[in-house]
Amino acid sequence: MNSMTGYGYASRSNDEYQLEVEIKSYNNRYLEVYTAINPALSRFEEEIVAAVRKRASRGKVEVGVRLKTFRCPSRVHVDEALLGQYLAAFRSIAEKEGLALRPDAGTLLGIDGLFTVSLEKDADDYRSDLMSCLEEALEGFAASRRREGEATKRDLERLGRSFQEANDEIGRLASGYEGYFRDLLLERYRELELGGRYDENRMLQEIAALLVKYSINEEQNRLKTHLKEYFRLIEGDGPAGKRLDFLAQEMNREVNTTASKSQNVEITLLTVRMKDDLENIREQIRNIE
Repeated sequence: MNSMTGYGYASRSNDEYQLEVEIKSYNNRYLEVYTAINPALSRFEEEIVAAVRKRASRGKVEVGVRLKTFRCPSRVHVDEALLGQYLAAFRSIAEKEGLALRPDAGTLLGIDGLFTVSLEKDADDYRSDLMSCLEEALEGFAASRRREGEATKRDLERLGRSFQEANDEIGRLASGYEGYFRDLLLERYRELELGGRYDENRMLQEIAALLVKYSINEEQNRLKTHLKEYFRLIEGDGPAGKRLDFLAQEMNREVNTTASKSQNVEITLLTVRMKDDLENIREQIRNIE
């Protein structure tokens, strides 16, 4: 079981450059990968994203690739077409307004996109270090998600056992419904001053009708089935977040029905506990891949 939150980092450096890869992930309904890659290495973006998608199935993943050069030769390029457009604009303004506009170096340096710096070192020369760095960062990223996932798994096991204990206790209490309804009817007969003058068959029919109306056997059986699937999922290795979320919704529906049929204060209190367990379960599931 993996968490959707994780972190991984790796770096490589030599006399010419320093390369860093940083990976962060957060909760998200689907898998979304965002990148912030040094322009000199942008040609590897698709390869980087594909590598991330092999390691994650859900979550918002941010990948940062930074490159800092030291003694690596570089070239400055001027966008001649863009420069011509700006100079023409300056001249037009000067002629129209009767001003002596002479753009200086500071003005030109402030124009976005006019100057670009490219490394004489080819991008492929970085590929080996980049992919090695990426793999190391992904290993750390996956390990951190596993660690958090294991902690969440322990919480889910504890909450599942608490829920199961409450459900088992409800089953035990519900098994005494027949005696409970018999006592209830006898009390009603006494209040009507019927004493011992009542039809036993009629009482049995009324008890049967009450048992049908307030029976929670179906809810109990479905909850037991859901719990088996719940524990199977949290013990599994694959992504389970979406299925667990759906299962928690179904379990909540059965608990609500049980509560609405409850004719016993203890059962009602147990359903409150089960709802609390489910709320905590769903909170934990939000962070599961």
